[in-house]
Amino acid sequence: MAARTLSVSSLTSTAFASMQGPSGRMPPPPPRLLRRILGSRPRASSLSSTSAAAAAPDDGEDGVDTVEQLLLPGGPPRGRIDRLMKLQRRADGDGVPGPAGRRRWFPYLDAFRPPAGGAELSSREVVAVLEPHIMQARRDRIRRAVDHRSYAVCLVVEGLSDFGNVSAAFRSADALGVQSVHVISCDSSKRYRDNRHVSMGAEKWLDIEIWNSPAECFSALKMRGYRIATTCLGTDSVCVYDMDWSQPTAIVVGNELRGISDDALELSDLHCSIPMKGMVDSFNVSVAAGILMHHAVCDRVSRLGHHGDLLPEENRILLAEFYLRHRESTAAIVHEYAKRKAENFVARL
Repeated sequence: MAARTLSVSSLTSTAFASMQGPSGRMPPPPPRLLRRILGSRPRASSLSSTSAAAAAPDDGEDGVDTVEQLLLPGGPPRGRIDRLMKLQRRADGDGVPGPAGRRRWFPYLDAFRPPAGGAELSSREVVAVLEPHIMQARRDRIRRAVDHRSYAVCLVVEGLSDFGNVSAAFRSADALGVQSVHVISCDSSKRYRDNRHVSMGAEKWLDIEIWNSPAECFSALKMRGYRIATTCLGTDSVCVYDMDWSQPTAIVVGNELRGISDDALELSDLHCSIPMKGMVDSFNVSVAAGILMHHAVCDRVSRLGHHGDLLPEENRILLAEFYLRHRESTAAIVHEYAKRKAENFVARL
């Protein structure tokens, strides 16, 4: 059997071959499908951060879950969280060597394995397949967001009861280039409904991980090379302005009323606090998370000259991950390409 040549352009076109009419000519795609493939038109945004702009909701057709739907215990939301992350992930102890002998964490391997079967793809293939199907303006926004991403600082929220606070913290994380966020056992005794406009769709672009306890979460983070900094007021608390944020650090904020749990305080590496000059002695938890992440980013820029610190290969891998999250339709295009690649490999045997 003659070998068939595999190319990105030829294989992606087959994804729409079934749309051909009786004459053999492909009719123009309906406007709704065209919008799903190409992305929405660029629109003005009140967010100043380019990374936050990349998280702005597109047109609601993608069915992206709200923070409340993602984090409710039991049922399909946990599966939805897992499906948000498309590429293969490395084991917790499999850190990437960094400067001065420090381990640095990057969660993704350079491999995409379609859940429905097909050949494994590299991030380079994913990017090449999907770029023609995403508008240039949208691609530019995604690239700028990826360029400013870092895993050196991550956010951990423990036992929060207001999904509005979780949503606001997620939005701040995205806007500041903090890619990794963790949720420890949201308080089931009291929940307020999530407002989609609070998060601005940031949950779609973040790496969200859910844990049942501080011990489970902190153990994984320490294996990844993070020090754990819990926020609390105490005689042993370090001022956040005196900390070196160039070290991989997990920032932990606690419940709106009770604060950080005793287990989290005991298991953490250090306690830190934000200096306050007024009559009250605490911030709203989402405000505190935003202040901490903002200061961490500023300190990193001051010490290192930048916050985004992905290596070129990591940058390309995260870019592929973002392209896969762009729309459900873009993932379908990649699945078709992987299927055709596998068929081509079999045909050459």
